[in-house]
Amino acid sequence: MTTDIRPLTADVIRSLPKVVLHDHLDGGLRPATVLELAAEVGHELPAADAAALATWFAESADSGSLVRYLETFDHTIAVMQTPEALARVAREAVLDLAADGVVYAEQRWAPEQHLQRGMSLQETVDAVQAGLEQGVAEVAASGRTIRVGQLVTAMRHADRWQEIAELAVANRANGVVGFDIAGAEDGFPPSRHAEIWRYLAEQNFPATIHAGEAAGVESIAEAVHLGQASRVGHGVRIVEDVARDERSGTAALGRLAHWVRDHQIPLELCPSSNVQTGAATSVADHPITFLKELDFAVTLNTDNRLMSRTSMTQEMTLLVEQAGWTLDDLADVTLTAAWSAFVHHDERQALVDDVILPGYQLVEGAQR
Repeated sequence: MTTDIRPLTADVIRSLPKVVLHDHLDGGLRPATVLELAAEVGHELPAADAAALATWFAESADSGSLVRYLETFDHTIAVMQTPEALARVAREAVLDLAADGVVYAEQRWAPEQHLQRGMSLQETVDAVQAGLEQGVAEVAASGRTIRVGQLVTAMRHADRWQEIAELAVANRANGVVGFDIAGAEDGFPPSRHAEIWRYLAEQNFPATIHAGEAAGVESIAEAVHLGQASRVGHGVRIVEDVARDERSGTAALGRLAHWVRDHQIPLELCPSSNVQTGAATSVADHPITFLKELDFAVTLNTDNRLMSRTSMTQEMTLLVEQAGWTLDDLADVTLTAAWSAFVHHDERQALVDDVILPGYQLVEGAQR
């Protein structure tokens, strides 16, 4: 691709095809939907209108603490306890992502958190899948395209990993593309239930593991070695295993950093979220740019669109404006994400050849 000529405005960036691998279903609700669902079930919220509620979520999440950040989910999860609510949230997520130019997405969520009103684990998966399929159909009817898979997640502290992993595997033909563990990293490493990773490997089922966000490089080591993770959720703190010489512009990689880069294990980096939780100081200084320059397999993600008041367009625009990213940089992380998707190789190839490359070529031509 050629060097950008015209400015990469938010409108131009919005038109680009995008891939998001790390986006939480319970972190992407529309504020208006939270209000409506809360009224239906009698859940008390900290704000009474959509604008004020959106501000509350963003300000509460912008604390520099992962623990405080996670507390905001008490409200979203509370209103996602019926099949109808789950399906609605899933459908709206697809519509919102597609409107932002996303052509492939993986929605991660924890079924065990949605049983308060009597649903079974299987019923929660079915409800989310119904919503995703409805959203995809509506997007197709509008003349656009998007593909969305479920990433079924086990909460680290709840110790239901085996049960949730079996649920994920049982639904591999029902829209579930992978397994994840999420929640508090410190004190709940992958080794807490080491047998789960062998089970998933024996089932030929992919896993991505949250690591290297609240916990350091040791959590990444467990994720990629013991957990055999195909991708690392966040992984931003891998930079702690890289010694950077600012004067010479060189970098010396530690053994783990070499391993992650040598094996091109994708990092699901989320700049705005990482700044909120204190894993990075700013988008301008976020390690994503440095790691990309070192040829790590970097992908760009939203994490929680509600809590971070963000979108893929917003994340890309911030990197262009604050970190000097170009159209080529955006294309690189999009292609890396597409090739890292939890679908088969031929499906990735079609996504790249038929959707992503033509989309970028169209924008590139308009930029000249």
